[in-house]
Amino acid sequence: MSAPSNAPSPRPAGTRARRWPWYALAGGLALAAGAAVYLAAVLRSTPSIEDLRQVQAARPSVLLSADGQTLATFRRRQQEPVPLEQVSPHVVNALLATEDRRFFEHRGLDFRRLLAAAWHTLNGDTQGGSTLTQQLARNLFPEEIGRSRNLHRKLKEMVTALRIERVYTKRQILSHYLNSTPFLYNAVGIEMAARTYFDKPAAALDAAEAATLVGMLKGTHHYNPALFPERARKRRDLVLQQMADTGALDAAQAAQLRARPLKVTLNRQEDELGSAPHFAAHARRWLLDWAEAHDLDLYSDGLVVETTLDSRLQRLAVQAVQQQAQVLQRVADREWQRVPLPAAVLRETEPYKQARAAGATDAQALKRLAADKAAMAALRKAKIRLEAGFLAMDPATGEVKAWVGSRDFDQGQFDHVAQAQRQPGSTFKPIVYAAAMEAGIGPDRAYLDGPVEVRLDERTVWRPSDMSGFTGAMMSLRDGLVYSKNTITAQVSQQVGVPRIVSLAQAMGIDRSTLDPVPSIALGTSPVTLLEMVNAYCTIAAEGTRHKPLFIRRITSREGRVLAEFAPERSRALSPDTAADLIDMMRGVVHHGTGTMIKSRFSIAADVGGKTGTTQHNTDGWFILMHPGLVAGAWVGFDDQRITMRSDYWGQGGHNAVLLVGDFFRDALKARLLDTKAAFPPPRHPPPIVTTYLPEDEIGDHYGAIEDIVPGPQAPPVEASVPVERSSSGGVVVIGDPAGVQAMRESQGPPKTADELERALGGAAASGTQAGPGDGTEIADPRQTP
Repeated sequence: MSAPSNAPSPRPAGTRARRWPWYALAGGLALAAGAAVYLAAVLRSTPSIEDLRQVQAARPSVLLSADGQTLATFRRRQQEPVPLEQVSPHVVNALLATEDRRFFEHRGLDFRRLLAAAWHTLNGDTQGGSTLTQQLARNLFPEEIGRSRNLHRKLKEMVTALRIERVYTKRQILSHYLNSTPFLYNAVGIEMAARTYFDKPAAALDAAEAATLVGMLKGTHHYNPALFPERARKRRDLVLQQMADTGALDAAQAAQLRARPLKVTLNRQEDELGSAPHFAAHARRWLLDWAEAHDLDLYSDGLVVETTLDSRLQRLAVQAVQQQAQVLQRVADREWQRVPLPAAVLRETEPYKQARAAGATDAQALKRLAADKAAMAALRKAKIRLEAGFLAMDPATGEVKAWVGSRDFDQGQFDHVAQAQRQPGSTFKPIVYAAAMEAGIGPDRAYLDGPVEVRLDERTVWRPSDMSGFTGAMMSLRDGLVYSKNTITAQVSQQVGVPRIVSLAQAMGIDRSTLDPVPSIALGTSPVTLLEMVNAYCTIAAEGTRHKPLFIRRITSREGRVLAEFAPERSRALSPDTAADLIDMMRGVVHHGTGTMIKSRFSIAADVGGKTGTTQHNTDGWFILMHPGLVAGAWVGFDDQRITMRSDYWGQGGHNAVLLVGDFFRDALKARLLDTKAAFPPPRHPPPIVTTYLPEDEIGDHYGAIEDIVPGPQAPPVEASVPVERSSSGGVVVIGDPAGVQAMRESQGPPKTADELERALGGAAASGTQAGPGDGTEIADPRQTP
């Protein structure tokens, strides 16, 4: 069958063959054009000659307050550039022998080394082919070049290295390199590295010390001589061998140096973190992670970090903490003046351990230590140092406005805002009452103020009680919170259920600490941070809307380009009705409950509500105050929980932490940093005419007891049990000191002002009276008590 007459005739093979060269030429031209365009883009994106002439080795990042004040500068402050003449020749020899033996022969790129590195890498032995000039390019321009492992970054690095060689001499390149290389611990450059690790200038480094520091360049953390001395020693010995291979050392000298120990002495310098050091340190930890995730260097990329902190409120917070804690410290010193430190504290000291090692008995070692007046004075000063934490947040956004992590950052860098986990005492109770109201229990629901027993298992029962004893009267849910009654709170928590309380606490902001799901959690026995507690109170003040704590608003580059912005993260934790009722109940705390010093001493007339808290043996004092525009809380105590605030004259949160918060709020309102007319929603259920069930000086919680009981009818199961430590007789474990309670009742009551604290303690401290726990003392794990 023949082909159709209109079919195209086949083209000769020779015609197609003649066209292939043209196709190849066109393709080659297109590739060349594309390569030229790409190369031009690379050239434009790499630092120019002018950039190289103006380059600075370190460009610090700045932390700013919300009102534009500099809070801190994050720089590699241990950087002191020195000329090459002031660097030991051993450093240069070690550097060239290890990192770039052909440094003086190439012009920025060592093609022989690149080919060798590629060959070894293909055969499974990964090697780097970068010259010192290429490494310098990365040090000087980390943002422009980046740190990704790809061809595009490598091309930019190579172009920059070629330009560096055109601008600087070889000696200048060595000088720039040695002055810009990081060596951990915020030390940058060979001079500060020498001081940090060997406590000497770079000019005085010997060959072994130089080899140690140069050896770190392969991986500063991996070969950190302070953390991994054996690993760093092996790396040093390899560098010494390479120096011998290049003729910088003779073989015998290298062998002698390899036999030496490292002799590293870490000499770190403290950072200067400005007027909010704990806040700046917290922000820095977060920023370091953020910068690493975004291929940036916090210490050298010149970031501008705008925070939420208000420098004016921060100044008032620092002032309140310093002044009021100083008053409390004088009280603590006087109270502990004639009281011996716990023996357990003495047994932890070095003199005691040395005496025991020398053969002394326990009694002899303790007696010998007690006779050492200088050692005892130093130990007492350290242990009896009162600490405090303070935090203020905006409830409408979750923004942190003031943050004081300790009385003095130079003396105590441990952060009592975000790091310290302490029992919150009665400051946890509003969460219990919130859970009750969310479950449909109204503020006027009545409970009997009488003995309460919570069966923990078949043989043990928990009997929470209060310092003031039982009235035998019916008491509303509202007054149970206002007067911080353990008996009422325990009944409410059992009715609501521990799992619901734990779940609500987490939703309100206590989401980092692990909450123990035991009955006593209702009385604040599960340790939490001040940051979490203030955040939870912000949820109440924001009418039930929880905001995650926000401390950074915006991050920009040194050129002003916005790199990141952060907005409040919201979630609903409480219904608005529950929040409104709870706020009104907490108004009662400061008007006629356990927080009346806010009104009586500080004369704060704004619409506020709050809660006090005190824990076992007056170990922790808490107070948190809510205003529509700001929530502020404080914690007071000792870092060693075996040291306590021994009497109710000052040991309750309503007599110690309240001083810090009240001082701050009074001055903030006076300075018009807060709106004095701002108001919370009006109460949905106005309280009845106030009836003070208890004398004001006896308001607060008393003791809980865990006792063995005769097995009886099986009680309803509870979620978990409180740890119990049996006495030697197998009897009752009593939390508290009844004699102290009686002494407190017979006294004229606690002082009403901070200035009276010292005077009031005159008799109590001298007689050794230890009054019983006041507001908010909760049952704790008996194994943790002194």
